[in-house]
Amino acid sequence: MGFDPRSLEPLPVDVVSVQSQVVYGCVGNSVAVPTLQALGLNVVPVPTVLLSNTPHYDTLAGGAVPLEWFEGYLRALDERRVLRHARAVLVGYLGSPAQAAALAAWLERATRAKPELLVVLDPVMGDFDSGLYVDPQLPAALRDRLVPHATGLTPNAFEFEQLIGRPLATVAETVAAARGLLEGRTQWVVVTSAAPQEDGGGSRIVLVTSSGHEVVTWERVAYGAKGTGDLFTAAVTGALLQGAGLRDAVVAAHARVATVLERTARLNCNELVLTDA
Repeated sequence: MGFDPRSLEPLPVDVVSVQSQVVYGCVGNSVAVPTLQALGLNVVPVPTVLLSNTPHYDTLAGGAVPLEWFEGYLRALDERRVLRHARAVLVGYLGSPAQAAALAAWLERATRAKPELLVVLDPVMGDFDSGLYVDPQLPAALRDRLVPHATGLTPNAFEFEQLIGRPLATVAETVAAARGLLEGRTQWVVVTSAAPQEDGGGSRIVLVTSSGHEVVTWERVAYGAKGTGDLFTAAVTGALLQGAGLRDAVVAAHARVATVLERTARLNCNELVLTDA
């Protein structure tokens, strides 16, 4: 009797992770997948771009996944019945506004079929030190097409300003802007490195839900390796799937990021070092 995969159960996938992938380094799915797996979760990675490394090196190969391929990957998730078991979709770096539109259409169908699906959107666009490093039309595409499907958002302060469309100088302004996004499916917003110009020192994470807000402050770990936001969002998603509340998930994720940064700095490495040798 021949092997017929259609007659068998699909993989017990926990998370569909849609973001970048690099050959060398720890950003996008190259950090999200091992982080989620370390938490005991099964992950299906969907690449949006395939690069040799991040663009801050002096050489770079690769580029965005062609739209036809990307749409085919999403279609294959349905054909392989991934949503039968999947509990979360994690969205990070996207290669184009067209990818955002295709993903939004897929999420519309996915959340209609499975309303309890956790959708975590990390709207990767840039930072204050690097500026906007995506297509200038992508912020609007994320805001208009993907935010409505998200259960929660994890932007840094720069990315949140891009979503909102104006500067946010204080924690109070950040909280007010986040509350404006809490409608429909969206239940929470977590802004990292919030209000960097405001007095107080340290690194702030602002958590906003319909029931209130909280500001959590830690001492900043001064090391510039890329991928900390991707690591943070993956760790938050994993903790939520393990049953943690939002605050506990954020605290656990930050602790993981701090540990990884301290290890990376100790080894003087140019990429995040996720585990001890």
